[in-house]
Amino acid sequence: MSIFDNIQEFETSKIFREKIGSYCIIKKFKADEVILRENSYISAIPIVSKGSIKVMRTDEDGREILLYYIKAGESCIMSFLGGMHNETSKIQAVCEEESEIYFLPIEKLTSLMKDHHEILDYIFKLYHRRFEELLDVVNAIAFKKMDERIFDFLKKKSEVTHTKEFHITHEQIANELGTARVVVSRILKQMESTGQITLGRNKITIL
Repeated sequence: MSIFDNIQEFETSKIFREKIGSYCIIKKFKADEVILRENSYISAIPIVSKGSIKVMRTDEDGREILLYYIKAGESCIMSFLGGMHNETSKIQAVCEEESEIYFLPIEKLTSLMKDHHEILDYIFKLYHRRFEELLDVVNAIAFKKMDERIFDFLKKKSEVTHTKEFHITHEQIANELGTARVVVSRILKQMESTGQITLGRNKITIL
């Protein structure tokens, strides 16, 4: 099975798949392990084979905000751009769950781009998806109330991890949405009272 099989509209040749397989280094990670840190140089492009990664941005005061998720068959467009231009990472990538990741060395990326149009198609498709997701983040911050943002966050996490029950603290939600823990706790209690979720010890279930 190709690591790109999860992107249904992305067609690859047998030669391309064989080259990707021979070039990449495969690593496995546990949930919450950091894949890429901010301000670090990018020597290889991560392509998710199994699991998922969340991409975060941190401000000068250490506050974080979730930008988007990278699912199986996808990669990080920020890594492509930073690696190709020898720039440091502007984001932090953390495993959302146990994941298997293929790392494509930057020097191999250049040769693939010259010989196989598939890699350019792949990059452009990813760029389009990430751009739309970042627009959603901007739209949510600018126009949505915090209760809507929290419920959208929980639904997205449920879609990515394929479960309606997950372990997460109110502090983690606050960090990923760039708000205060007390705000999150108050809204989650309201959501539980209206039957949208149930709360447990560091656990949330979407109903």
